[in-house]
Amino acid sequence: MKLQSLVLAAATALTMTTAFAVPAGTWTVAAGAHYVDPKSDNGTLNNGLSVDVDGDVRPTISGEYFIANNVGVELLAAIPFHHDFTLNDATGKEILTGKTQHLPPTLSLQYHFDDYNLPMNVKPFIGVGVNYTTFFKEKLNQPGADLKLDDNVGIAGHIGLDIPFAPTEAFRIDARYMDIKTDATLNGTDIGEIDISPWVYGVAFVKQF
Repeated sequence: MKLQSLVLAAATALTMTTAFAVPAGTWTVAAGAHYVDPKSDNGTLNNGLSVDVDGDVRPTISGEYFIANNVGVELLAAIPFHHDFTLNDATGKEILTGKTQHLPPTLSLQYHFDDYNLPMNVKPFIGVGVNYTTFFKEKLNQPGADLKLDDNVGIAGHIGLDIPFAPTEAFRIDARYMDIKTDATLNGTDIGEIDISPWVYGVAFVKQF
């Protein structure tokens, strides 16, 4: 429902008209950091063990090109996120631990609200797009265990605020929802799906060109 709300809001925003302030052909670059906060209850594997995935924070960078007035296409990139996870039995007792890394590049179509005379001249934006997550360096703390997590493609939603402090510079606060689910295999055998589907919270410095 959270993702559906974001998609609906993005679709509504893209149909609105306003006084344009970010002209087509503009570029912005945002450098900052994001915290990946996986959903609670990350699934139950075929062997009955439940999965809990920890969060992580890493530096990120994004570039956005405005294909029309106030409408941009943004690509988010980051250095690899690291996640520890635990496998628990039905009573919640920790049975196994592991770790993985992933890269979640995300491409979004975004609408920036401008010229609305909001407090502090803040500029909200909203977007919807697609996320591709690739997993690597999977490790389960069990001798001889070969754990693999499949790559994932899912929908992503994006909302945020730009707070200008100079004509071409701003401070950004944003949040993304990413639909990330991965099929897990252990020693070549399918053991079920892990549902990470995190909210991703970030701050960044934004420069317009």
